[in-house]
Amino acid sequence: MKKMTQGKSTNMDKIIYLDNNSSTPMDPRVLAEMMPYLTDKYGNAASPHKLGKYLDTVIETSRKKIADLIDTNTEEIFFTAGATEAINMGLRGLVRPGKHHIITVQTEHPAVLETCMYLEAKGNAVTYLSVDSDGLIDFEELELAFTPYTALVCVMHVNHDTGVIQDIERIAEIAHAHGAFFMTDGSLSVGKLPIHARSFIDILTFSAHKFYGPKGIGGIYFGSEVPLKPLIFSGGHEGEARSGTLNVSGIVGMGKAAELAASQMYEDEERIGKLRDILEQQLLAIGGTKLIGSKKYRIYTTSTIRFDGIDSEYIVQKLDDICVSNCSVLRYFEAAPSPVLQAMGLSKDEACNALRFSLGRFNTAEEIGQTVEAVGEVIKQLHNKNRYGEIRI
Repeated sequence: MKKMTQGKSTNMDKIIYLDNNSSTPMDPRVLAEMMPYLTDKYGNAASPHKLGKYLDTVIETSRKKIADLIDTNTEEIFFTAGATEAINMGLRGLVRPGKHHIITVQTEHPAVLETCMYLEAKGNAVTYLSVDSDGLIDFEELELAFTPYTALVCVMHVNHDTGVIQDIERIAEIAHAHGAFFMTDGSLSVGKLPIHARSFIDILTFSAHKFYGPKGIGGIYFGSEVPLKPLIFSGGHEGEARSGTLNVSGIVGMGKAAELAASQMYEDEERIGKLRDILEQQLLAIGGTKLIGSKKYRIYTTSTIRFDGIDSEYIVQKLDDICVSNCSVLRYFEAAPSPVLQAMGLSKDEACNALRFSLGRFNTAEEIGQTVEAVGEVIKQLHNKNRYGEIRI
């Protein structure tokens, strides 16, 4: 990975970053595209003067790049501050009298689950589907969940903790057969997998920082038949769908990231997938390890592995300059075991043994070798200490 130096007082240039599911580093080509709009081209795209009109044209060019990436029309793309806002917009914007039931899954991102809990507290109904040990939903359970009041089925495309890919095309087909809309969180699939939104998706949410763009900018795709209900009012921006002064530099960055993703998606998949497989094979050769989630239906970037009897938080701390995730969630400043892994049948203790390695565009074979060596050494030290009673793992 390229150096991430931020000054002589830090050691960030030594970092091996394998937490790309949390956020990808910005591609240097994206930053270069953004720079003019952070300096001299600083105007408001809604202004009627020459600069404002120019920036409005730039916005629409970026919108076209994003629409092309997910195979849809520009008028169906709306900019938000990120996927969390977009998810709220999609879920909260569709429930209405007579259509107040949502079907989702226990393994969704907290942005979905907590929004659904909010809607329940407001008197709406939500069904949370279970998953099997591979992290996949049961289509028969989905069929049985519909009621005459079902407005929406919301199932994420790629899971954040495991990389498991749901069959969203079939899920959408079932939803449409019951007269419901289909929504998917595409945070970890947009820019990494081919998506044909206009073919079967009604609502798709995404965030630029998940595909090598800047943080603080995302978007939502609404199919033409979806009744759009805005959450933010004032100014009438985005055709009154989402008011607020547009983040021009962020939108330009997301547009460039989309353009790059479209042009090198298959190249990224081949190279990153090979590195992930090497990492996974060598880590699974360590005793007491097991892959979590479907091996067949999984994105090429992600490998989540359980290290039997070892607290993954301890491994994360010991790895120091290697950034990986222990899949925990923060609640009131305390880490809790991943609800995704527990929904898949793991106990709390087993969920605490899991590490997620998520690779990206800038990882190298050398980094993978260093990571395997470092993880192996940490495991060896832990087992030796446990043998002599120095610590419990």
